[in-house]
Amino acid sequence: MLKRFVDVKTALQQMVISDRWSVYREVRDDSPTPTAQIVKDLILSDVWWDKVDFILRITTPIYEMIRITDTDTPCLHLVYEMWDSMIEKVKKVIYRYEGKQEDESSDLYSVIYDILIARWTKGNNPLHCLAHSLNPRYYSKKWLEEDVGREPPHKDKEV
Repeated sequence: MLKRFVDVKTALQQMVISDRWSVYREVRDDSPTPTAQIVKDLILSDVWWDKVDFILRITTPIYEMIRITDTDTPCLHLVYEMWDSMIEKVKKVIYRYEGKQEDESSDLYSVIYDILIARWTKGNNPLHCLAHSLNPRYYSKKWLEEDVGREPPHKDKEV
């Protein structure tokens, strides 16, 4: 939904500055501030659009992973790698936004990380682990040398 808001941002802004927008300025009995004015203020606020953009940057890696795995293509053996990559992408976005270094802590990242790990723990099972560790890709010399400390799944304590 937020992506759609960004896609139609200009149209929304034109709508709320239109003379015809005043038709929506009804004051509800249970609200001290007119709802139309709240909407107008948000749509015209650069701060609000920055927050929307930030939320989209955080959720895009999560959404992309869900889209990749939600296909008829066999990808069970790739889930571990995709999950780790997705978490790292989310971390980079948050740390860049907050201006923090890798060794610093972030309250927002901690909360999101805990949610992602809880979801992983809920859906993780030995079949995923077995499929991941049997993937020949993770035993190739090229893949092992791409990153310092990378090791085959059967030697990885986390797996």
